[in-house]
Amino acid sequence: MTKAELIASVADKAGISRDQAKKAVDAFTDSVVDSLKNGQDVRLVGFGTFAAVTRKAGTARNPRTGETVNRPASKTARFRVGEGLKSALNGR
Repeated sequence: MTKAELIASVADKAGISRDQAKKAVDAFTDSVVDSLKNGQDVRLVGFGTFAAVTRKAGTARNPRTGETVNRPASKTARFRVGEGLKSALNGR
């Protein structure tokens, strides 16, 4: 599902215009990004948790050349699936 398809789905299910749905989706993603930047997890009970994690610096290998390169430490986001979503996906 693309962002445009998500916006259309939200608009249809919530009975709102696509413009309002776009604002809502953008506000949601902006809020998640802001919380992760501030070191806070975003927990949606029954759905899952977005968490910011720090990857340690290390070495990686370029698959084309086989050359070893240094990879700096960085932050990334992880998503842990909640029990409600897991149950829905498995038909329980």
